[in-house]
Amino acid sequence: MNQIVYVVEDDEAVRDSLLLLLRAEGYSTKGYSSAQSFLEEEVADLNGCLVLDIRMPGMTGMELHKKLLELGCALPVIFVTGHGDVAMAVEAMKLGAVDFVQKPYREEDLLEKVKGALAMDAEQKEALRHKEKLRQKIESLTPRELEIMEMMIEGNANKVIAIELNISQRTVEIHRSRVMQKMGTHSLAQLVQMVLAARS
Repeated sequence: MNQIVYVVEDDEAVRDSLLLLLRAEGYSTKGYSSAQSFLEEEVADLNGCLVLDIRMPGMTGMELHKKLLELGCALPVIFVTGHGDVAMAVEAMKLGAVDFVQKPYREEDLLEKVKGALAMDAEQKEALRHKEKLRQKIESLTPRELEIMEMMIEGNANKVIAIELNISQRTVEIHRSRVMQKMGTHSLAQLVQMVLAARS
């Protein structure tokens, strides 16, 4: 997965300095002078993290963050704040930003937060891939298998399922076996966890 550190900062000198620092550490980067220019990207598909200045002319960093959430962008956001913006940064954290740094910041501190945000992004993307695989497994079940799986995870025994569906217990056992095979598990407890994870 190609991760990029996106930097949205209206101050050209600060932006260039930040991009230079990140590139010197081996990160791929892209810089933007405004929130509007960043929104020209397909934001829902981006990998990496976003270093975002809170105070910018036009759309502020806070407004951009809210817009990204509306657009389904799960990119971890690190806010860069000036003095007096801390309350705003705390509000941003409540909305889901991963961290904030206050100007003037130590380069080591910022780099550490970027490293953490990229790790978080990788974990989130892996979790999404895992969830998608589980959904595909569930979608591979026939309507009858799905019906029986739902009754299995509710804790019903084969005999009860057979009576409820007016089929033989042997038929339930065959469907149950197919459900477990398609889902790739031999454990009912794991099956329950898989279904909950897919639907979370």
